[in-house]
This record gives sequence, C-alpha cells and structure tokens, in this order.
Amino acid sequence: MKKIVIVILSLLLFGSFVGCAKQSTPQTQSSENKEQVEQINPEPGKPIHYAPLTGLPVDHELNQRLIGVMINNHSKARPQSGLNQADIVYEILAEGMITRFLAVYQSQEPEIIGPVRSIRPYYLDIMKGLDALIVHAGASDEADAILKRGSLPDVDGLVGEGRYFWRAKFRKAPHNLYTSTEKIKQYASDHGYRLVGEIPSILFLKEEDIVTGQPAKNISIEYYPKYIVGYQYDEATKLYKRTINQQPHTDLETKEQLTARNVLVIRAKHWSIGNTKRGIDIDGQGKGYLFQNGVGKAIDWKMQNGMIRAYVNGVEQGLYPGKTWIIVVEPQTHVSYQ
Repeated sequence: MKKIVIVILSLLLFGSFVGCAKQSTPQTQSSENKEQVEQINPEPGKPIHYAPLTGLPVDHELNQRLIGVMINNHSKARPQSGLNQADIVYEILAEGMITRFLAVYQSQEPEIIGPVRSIRPYYLDIMKGLDALIVHAGASDEADAILKRGSLPDVDGLVGEGRYFWRAKFRKAPHNLYTSTEKIKQYASDHGYRLVGEIPSILFLKEEDIVTGQPAKNISIEYYPKYIVGYQYDEATKLYKRTINQQPHTDLETKEQLTARNVLVIRAKHWSIGNTKRGIDIDGQGKGYLFQNGVGKAIDWKMQNGMIRAYVNGVEQGLYPGKTWIIVVEPQTHVSYQ
C-alpha cells in the first residue's frame, strides 16, 4: 500500500511539473496573448459621422440641404413647436420690439414646426450664407422683392397652405400656421429645388477643452423692459436653460425647457424703415459675447463663410458640440451676466 501511494504522489508531482513547464513555454504564451489582443481590439466598425451644425455624432453622413424656418415669437404664439430640435436658432427683432426666430434644421426632423411667420431681408442674408431652403409665411415688401427675383429656394406658407402647411385650431391667425420637415422637403422636391446642401464648416471644441472667461451662470438680455431673455447654466448637463421674463421657455410638443450648449450674443447696427420696419447689418461685424460652460467673454464677430463667427484677438473661437443660439441685439441693448 505504501509503495502504491508513493507511486501516485510521484505521478502527480511529475504532472504538475509538466503542466508548469507548458505554461512557461514561450510559444504557448504568445498564442494566448494573440487571442487576448483580438478580444480587446475588435475589427473597426462603421465610421463615426458628425452633424455639421452641432458636431454631435450621428449614424450616417448628413449632406442634405439645411432648412431655415421663420418662427413666430409673439406672446400669442408661445410656446412654439420644434425649436428644441433645431441645430441653430437665431433670434432677431422683427417688428416693433417683438423678436422672431430663424430655426435651422438638419440633424433632426421634427413633425411639427411653428407657428411659421413672415420674413425680413436680414433673415434672407443669413439663409443665403447657409444655402438653406427658405421657409416663411409672407414677407415684408423688401424681402418679397428679393424673393420674386426667383434665385432663392422660396418655400412660402401662404402659397403652400393646405398641402405643405396647415392651420391649428387651438390658435388664431396669424399665430397658427405649422409645417414639418417632411412637408418642406416635399415642397422643395415638387418645385425642383436642390436637396443636397453646401454646408458651411464650423470650428468645434473637444469636450475636454477648457474655455476661459468670467463667471456666466446667469445671463440677462434686455431687449426692452417687458421682454427679457435669460439663460441659466445647468452644471449637470452643461446646458443653458432659456427663460423669457424669468419664466421657462418651453416647447409645446415635449413640454421641455429650451436649451443651448453655446449662446452667442452679437451687437449689430439697427436702423428704422418707416414706423415699424427696420434694417439690420447682419453681414457686417461688431462686438458681442460668447457664453459656454458657465463662463462668458467679450468677442468680435464677423459674418464669414456663411456663418456668424466669434473671434478673440483675431483667433476664431470654437463651439462645444451641441445646439447654438445666436442672439442679435442693438448696440445699446443691456446684456449682463454673473
């Protein structure tokens, strides 16, 4: 019995020795490492695409023509539909002290946009730079004269009402005209407009990039005492939440508060045309402010290559990936932040 035990123990020890020897063999170790590398570094998948106007990743390349929609901002038109799905929103005075929005769409395609309103020449200046389909409902005399030349992709809701636009019953005209990106594209196709766009390039920052400036957690833009636009910075989301007269500015469809990753405020020359109309030098240059990540800084702005861009000491300032609001104000408009 003792001999049998000794033999068994000897065999076990020999097997353990052989097993250890195999584990330390260079050829076997190399094979194991190769398998681990294949597991850690799988074959590259589909290329990552980025939305041209937001810099955010999308699942396919975007080259469709931009859509610019004039959206009403009268108190009777709020809350609006589709502003939270625009890549870029411009806010500019239209009539009297009422602003109007130019919402630019590409990466998202809302099913309801509006209320759609009339257009002014300075909005046309922006849309021409963006090579955008121009969506509106009527126009000022000056803008109408430009559109009648026929050189711009004009999508007029007063002409396309019924098929491409519709009237909502819960509001009264002129605050109740709506459309969708699908209907706008159909209008463009039916009228022979080009659907592939010449999209301006935008300089984007990386998420890890740090911008410098003065604290700007709260921004106030006083168009006039009864219309004050505000933005409050949310540390958790890195977004600015928009308010009007200290009340959340929300989307009618989602009920969500409107937000922006970048807020660019520019001072531009305004002048009166008659009693209620105005001109705005949107193609020029001037002073302004850029707000990002809870900080703000003074900038120079210039319309360059189809976009209003911010500069500091001649160096273009990048935008963080996300939605951008561009607020155009008069030179004397009170803008404060802290």
